[in-house]
Amino acid sequence: MKFLSNVLAVIVGLLIFWVLAFFFIAGLIAIGSADDKIKISENTVLHLKLNNVNVVERTPDDDLDFSSISSFAGISSVGLNQILKAIDTAKDNDNIKGIYLESGTVLAGQSHIVEIRSALKRFQEAGKFIVSYSEYYTEAGYFLCSVADEIYMNPLGELEFNGFASEAVFVKGLLEKIEVEPVIFRVGEFKSAIEPFILDKMSEENRIQTAEFLTEMNEVMVESISESRDIPASELKNINDQMLIRTSQDALDHGLIDNLWYDDQVKDRLREKLGLEEDDDIKSINITRINKTATSKNRLSRNRIAVVVADGNIISGQSEEEISSEYFLKEIRKARKNKDVKAIVMRINSPGGSILASEVIWRELSEAQKEKPLIASMSNLAASGGYYIAVPADTIVAQPNTITGSIGIFGLWFNAQGLLNNKLGITTDVVKTGQYSDFLTPTRKITEGERAIMQRKVEEGYETFIKRVSDSRGMSKDEVIAVAGGRVWTGTRAKENGLVDILGNLDDAIQIAAVKAGVEEDFRTVYYPEQKSFLERLISEFTKDVQATYARIKFGQSYELFKSLERLKKLEGVMAIMPFEIEIK
Repeated sequence: MKFLSNVLAVIVGLLIFWVLAFFFIAGLIAIGSADDKIKISENTVLHLKLNNVNVVERTPDDDLDFSSISSFAGISSVGLNQILKAIDTAKDNDNIKGIYLESGTVLAGQSHIVEIRSALKRFQEAGKFIVSYSEYYTEAGYFLCSVADEIYMNPLGELEFNGFASEAVFVKGLLEKIEVEPVIFRVGEFKSAIEPFILDKMSEENRIQTAEFLTEMNEVMVESISESRDIPASELKNINDQMLIRTSQDALDHGLIDNLWYDDQVKDRLREKLGLEEDDDIKSINITRINKTATSKNRLSRNRIAVVVADGNIISGQSEEEISSEYFLKEIRKARKNKDVKAIVMRINSPGGSILASEVIWRELSEAQKEKPLIASMSNLAASGGYYIAVPADTIVAQPNTITGSIGIFGLWFNAQGLLNNKLGITTDVVKTGQYSDFLTPTRKITEGERAIMQRKVEEGYETFIKRVSDSRGMSKDEVIAVAGGRVWTGTRAKENGLVDILGNLDDAIQIAAVKAGVEEDFRTVYYPEQKSFLERLISEFTKDVQATYARIKFGQSYELFKSLERLKKLEGVMAIMPFEIEIK
């Protein structure tokens, strides 16, 4: 009893602590909101400090950083929406003279990097400077920072520039050791999501498609850097292929950076560009504060373009953490029935998921498209089910390095009889009224009848997927099949083969929607779903941090595999999802 009392006391203590912490933080917010409106002084720089920050699709407009609130915090996140707003706000403010970019170790998808670079280019076109500094540049970080007018690195720093790689994890050997038999149902020779369960290395088809999209994405990066740094693309490609940047001096000698400086020397350079004296303070403003000064275009307009942000795996049911069919059906319907919403932009960042959930969302989007313009904007990923929910759109917009396509589906089932009988000493018996009353039980081998039923389900799902694409894209069935089979494409290749209409970013998609709705000069953008309240986010972030920290400790080096298996558990029935896990390094 004493032990239970102590446990309860700890729980109550923690609850009291968090309640008090909530009111304390809320008080700070109230005090902050009572301050005068933020004023940007003359000769100020926007400080984009994104080192070790994870760029996600969207974060709230407030300035709370949950990584500083939770004691279990890991990597902090910032929304692409917030970064772009900050850059564009700085571009239009005469008091902002330049950007100090510290993003050498930013954690961002390739499409997100292209969008941020585009915003930074607009900033430069307004006659303003960008100076970048980092002690270490990852490949993604350098890709982003290469747009800067001047790039500096610590004399003992490093710069990674050696091309992209994608390493897959295979569990076939593990399943054999524990006597669990995976049973696969699929359509399409490129549907590689199931390969980790049945192979110990990539199939030739998967190797081909992976090599192709990695090469194309690498070319987008090389060509962008070539343009920004005025280095011939052929020379950069050779540097990239041979990993000729092996020391900081190599980076300087090959022209990828402008000098090897320490932090204080870079600050002196900023003072010089701002016309300051040696000991003068550099006035700077961060993303959060500058966004508080931003004013929405046509903020009083009744005409609205709704951006529905679909980020994550596609699952059935009601969940705000993923793209759940019930939840998103309601959100899309809200936008469809709102008379002030003149057009809808579906912003998709998803590898796919349940084909049933994808069909539910597809249906609601198809109904919306009958009433008002519908545009799809693809982010880093819009593959398999992610492509499925894009096809109702009038226009599909993707970045050149978006990963999309993967038109194919599969089913997955496990026979655990060997594990139960031989490893654990567990046996089972069954009484049933019909031949298939124990359909697909994991306690025995699958029968030929069950296999035929499941395979037919997968084939019917594939036929439906093909028809959805054919009807929406104005392609014949044979034309769709030629680019389907589960094959993954970059945005550039998808445009060439008719799966995408335009190469562009979210702003381009919004402008297309406004033009189609006839409100291009008078509209404002609204986002769905609505953001969570402060308290909801606080509790949610704390809970996720605790769970993630515990899982990392428990599974150690197998944590990433654990995450992949957890993701699989959420996907019920027949699935339309891209290769099991793609991590580009």
